[in-house]
Amino acid sequence: MGSYCNSQHTLLFSLFLLLLPPPFANAVLSTSEEQGLPRPSAIAQSPSTSPTTYFQVTRPIPIPRTKPCSILLLQHDFASTYDKPPVTAAYSPPSHCRRRARRAPLAKVVLVWKAACRGRQFDRIFGVWLGGVELLRSCTAEPRATGTVWTVEKDVTRYASLFSRNRTLAVYLGNIVDRTYTGIYHVNITLRFYYGGRRSTPPSPHPGYGGSPADLILPISRDLPPNDGQWFVIENSTVGYLHTIPDQDWQSKELAIPRNAYRAILEVFVSFHSDDESWYSNPNDGYISANNLTDTPGNGPFREVIVGIDSDPVGAVWPFTVIYTGGVNPLLWRPITGIGSFDLPSYDIEITPFLGKLLDGKPHKFGFAVRFALSFWLVDANLHLWLDGKSSQTHGSLVDYQAPDLYFGTGSWFQGLDGTFAERYTRQISSTGWVMSSQGNVTTHAYQVFDYKNFMEIKGNGSIQVVQQLIDATSGVSAKGPGSTYSEQVIRHFPLYLYTRTADRIDESYTSTANVSFGFYEKRSTSDGSGSSVSSLANSQKGEGEMVVKGNLVVRGVGSTKQVYRYESTSEGCYLRNVSSSNYTILFDEWGKICGEGSGFALGESFRKWVSDLVGRIPLVSHLHSSKNRE
Repeated sequence: MGSYCNSQHTLLFSLFLLLLPPPFANAVLSTSEEQGLPRPSAIAQSPSTSPTTYFQVTRPIPIPRTKPCSILLLQHDFASTYDKPPVTAAYSPPSHCRRRARRAPLAKVVLVWKAACRGRQFDRIFGVWLGGVELLRSCTAEPRATGTVWTVEKDVTRYASLFSRNRTLAVYLGNIVDRTYTGIYHVNITLRFYYGGRRSTPPSPHPGYGGSPADLILPISRDLPPNDGQWFVIENSTVGYLHTIPDQDWQSKELAIPRNAYRAILEVFVSFHSDDESWYSNPNDGYISANNLTDTPGNGPFREVIVGIDSDPVGAVWPFTVIYTGGVNPLLWRPITGIGSFDLPSYDIEITPFLGKLLDGKPHKFGFAVRFALSFWLVDANLHLWLDGKSSQTHGSLVDYQAPDLYFGTGSWFQGLDGTFAERYTRQISSTGWVMSSQGNVTTHAYQVFDYKNFMEIKGNGSIQVVQQLIDATSGVSAKGPGSTYSEQVIRHFPLYLYTRTADRIDESYTSTANVSFGFYEKRSTSDGSGSSVSSLANSQKGEGEMVVKGNLVVRGVGSTKQVYRYESTSEGCYLRNVSSSNYTILFDEWGKICGEGSGFALGESFRKWVSDLVGRIPLVSHLHSSKNRE
């Protein structure tokens, strides 16, 4: 039986993304622990007995040419830690670092996670919190019999105000060890403080802007000790297309902020798991119901994280499609891991225009909801506040606030297990408000603009799935005060291509092959009236893998990945890395500080225009099917 539906603006479109590969003859759907899919740890290993070093491609953190002052935060072996409280440790500002601080300013703080594991184990999500403020959200590497090691270094200078007081460090890595899954994660976490040298952030003529760290950071997370991480767990949302979020869908925390705040940013951490680990490939409920696919995750391929204050939406996150080290086909991510998998991106939402509402000294609810969420999402946030040291009370007012309904269109046609599906969503959120402090009256305008497109094909009697998706997210802020103006804008594009297929074999095994291309593209620009700066990032991956599975174990398989990472900045120069791997072996690895011809600065506008021109040529679904809807 065929099915077709139409709403508002129903479009059929196809997004031919950067690095788009030709379809393979075979491919497979994503893996997850909850689905009980095979683990490649069962593959016969090479004769080498030395551990394999996994890594995420990113640019080196710029640090001063001075010796760091280091402190070991935690050393722990994570074995049977699932559904138990986080591992905690007391943190105190290191006395040997204080002596250096008297002689030179703090220039950079780097969090270093080092881990090793041997045996067989799932990929595990984990989080690191200090005083309830999340510093790192990450995924573990999946080990092999000969062992796996990896290191994550993250610039945590923006949290500098946290490190000056005694606090509790909390780390949650839910792991299960039994006869089958034997891998124990051995972890060391260190902080490195760099003093002197060049300041990490040059002084800004506009206090609170230009990258200066916040004076105070408050956690929007669960209090210790939960039997899990300090994140909120969101699942089985009833939000759907509703504009007003039902009370039961909010996960929130009440807190009062200091009455002398003059700027506020919510930094949101997001990760998705279980039935929503591959939300971008979930078919709609009509298809699932018609085919009686009761065990198939649904709700369609669109998700939106909504951020609210006192149940009023003040911002949103349309997240990057992070693929974990066990996702799609685990053989792809050895030893090069998926973009963002070792350091999941966080998302800043400017809420300064709402300070007039928050400066009353009373507790307010900061909450999160996820539109169309299945089980489950992990969300929390850090509230960065800049305080007026010359005043005990600032004042403000919200002047304008616009958060209209989602603008969307969906279309589908299917017969049996085969069909095509198209979805598009757009949203704009903006706010304007003023704050009076010792700096004078500063009016801040903040905005977010989102656009989402997803085209999905299912064919071969349900054995083949093709997903082509593009998320555009633009955010910005401008602040105007007495004789000064500051503005910043961030443009992001998240393209994704996924081709998957399964094929049964005669010996009760099956072959699964995956072909994935995706990228994280970003352009940042700032201006303060006296000058401007621009940076761009073009980070793309292409992976191909195949494995033969029998009895839930991988009999044999291959996987290869290619990645190109290019960062350019008017203040920090260029960094380029081009790396490729196959079956744990690095085929080539080239990097340098010269990017050559063709600037990444052009990415933002040229890429957006290219996709817009392509989509603009696609006819409406109703024109294609209005007279040919088959039953």
